[in-house]
Amino acid sequence: MDRIIDGKAVAARVKEEIKNKIEERGIKPVLAVILVGDDPASTVYVNNKKKACEFCGIGSKSYELPSETTEEELLKLIDRLNKDKEINGILVQLPVPKHIDPDKVIEAISPTKDVDGFSTQSAGALMVGKKGFVPCTPAGVIELLHSYNVEISGKNCVVMGRSNIVGKPMAMLMLRENATVTVTHTKTKDIKEITKRADILIAAVGKPRMIDQSYIKDGAVIIDVGIHRLDPAENNGKKLCGDVDYDSVYDKASLITPVPGGVGPMTIAMLMKNTLSAYDMQNKSQG
Repeated sequence: MDRIIDGKAVAARVKEEIKNKIEERGIKPVLAVILVGDDPASTVYVNNKKKACEFCGIGSKSYELPSETTEEELLKLIDRLNKDKEINGILVQLPVPKHIDPDKVIEAISPTKDVDGFSTQSAGALMVGKKGFVPCTPAGVIELLHSYNVEISGKNCVVMGRSNIVGKPMAMLMLRENATVTVTHTKTKDIKEITKRADILIAAVGKPRMIDQSYIKDGAVIIDVGIHRLDPAENNGKKLCGDVDYDSVYDKASLITPVPGGVGPMTIAMLMKNTLSAYDMQNKSQG
């Protein structure tokens, strides 16, 4: 039995659907991407987002700023993009340099253009079940589960991690899907006793290969949100790994996302979906 959840294939389908909708309607949503500094991983992510925009028929405007850019200069650029009616979505690639407050940056983006779904308004809408932008990685996880017909309602779900970007919104989305949700974190006691009860385990702990087979029960669905770059000599010849020790867990899981090729491609696909939604919201048209 193939246990692998193919995020590349699902992401390709989502992007194809978005491309078709945009072509059929003859529209041109536009996404502005801001990158401050030259962090290599961030540069790769930004380039991947540009490629996805090109494929889907979404206009892409890139603002690549030097690392010494001041917080005031960045906020002025965001303000200008907020007022620009041609721009439908604004994304600031995180992390930003240490002299810039990321919370100020996130809150400066207009809620109608917050395609990352990180603002307080977006978080509040998700919390109370109102319509709004959902952070792309958690939204991508839900899309993967639906694509593989994973039953969520009534199931025990454990989300490992409580970040504002993944853990907390992931827990809210699973609640929305009628799962019974537990969130574990650095202060959780007897963590394995909790995770071993999970029908669906979502790992977003930020520690390479932390979750081995001792954390999971037989037949669990394992979603690995982590991504880490390691020396291939220490990682079975592979450059990348996740929070889950894939080889240890594979035979115990009913379904599992690989790293790379699992959750990662979905994050960008859902960004494209949010950008189209932003266009529709601003133009009051229907997708």
